[in-house]
This record gives sequence, structure tokens and C-alpha cells, in this order.
Amino acid sequence: AANGEDAVRLVGELAPDVVIMDLMMPVLDGAEATRRIVSVRPETKVIILSSFGSSADMVRALENGAVGAQMKEAPTDDLISAIHAVVDGKRDIAPEIQQYLDAETTAPELTSRQLGILQSVVRGLTNKEIAAQFDLSPISVKKYLSTIFAKIGAANRTEAAAIALRKNLVKI
Repeated sequence: AANGEDAVRLVGELAPDVVIMDLMMPVLDGAEATRRIVSVRPETKVIILSSFGSSADMVRALENGAVGAQMKEAPTDDLISAIHAVVDGKRDIAPEIQQYLDAETTAPELTSRQLGILQSVVRGLTNKEIAAQFDLSPISVKKYLSTIFAKIGAANRTEAAAIALRKNLVKI
């Protein structure tokens, strides 16, 4: 298929057992094409190919129903093994992709106060506004933020907000 929409259409016409889906497809990306394929033909197994082991789109493709994920640079034998595995009803994820998924799905341990402060960061509040909201001093808010950033692996407020949303630590 030349693009994600073609892939969805062709699965409807050809009813394949396995689809090897490029994550970065034009018109309709591989993650969304996977969701559509699995929704209309759940018996078709989708294996995602990517050059990135650490892509949020890869996580989305797996959440959308892909049962395999391989790196484009992987040896052909790895892809053949993945095809056999998914046909046998197993999930087959390349080790470097699995390592990223494990890191992404491990939610850090945050206290309820830390989660509340992180929620306020996501909402765009300043340290002064967060201090007033939680009856803290601005210095205490800075200390909380430093601890939160360390726990979630963020370098700054923007990255902390992105991680919090990606890992579903807070609701918007």
C-alpha cells in the first residue's frame, strides 16, 4: 500500500492474516491505520515497523491493536520470527522497543500533593499561583517541583507536563 488509507482498503479487499505496517505512512499514519484495520478485521495481525524504538506513535500503534513491533534495521530473520509468533497468537516486540515501552508504562510514585502540583503545572499555573492554591510558600513549590521532576525524569515544566499527559498521571 502506498499510504495508510490504501492499507486499510486493501485489508478489506484481501483479508490478510498479517499486515506489516510502516509506522510513518503518508495520508494516514501507521498507528491510526492499525486502529482502523483491527476494528474492521480483528483477526488480521498487525506488525509495526519503525526506525524509532522510542516513539509515542509506536506506543499508540500497540494500544490500537498491533501485536508486533520490529525495527526496520532488524535482520530479516527477526521479521520472519515475528510473523510466525503473531500467527501463533503471541505478541512479538523487538527488545529495544520493549525496553522503551517498559520505561513509558512505569508510572512514577507521586504523592497526592505532588500529583496536585503537577496537575497545576499542566494547567499552566505559575509557582506563585500554585503556592496560593496549596497554601505553600513559593520556595516550597520549587522544592516540590524539583522532586517531581526528578521522579518523572523531566528537565523543566514543559517536559513535566508532556510526561504527565503521556503517562496519564493527570487529567486535563
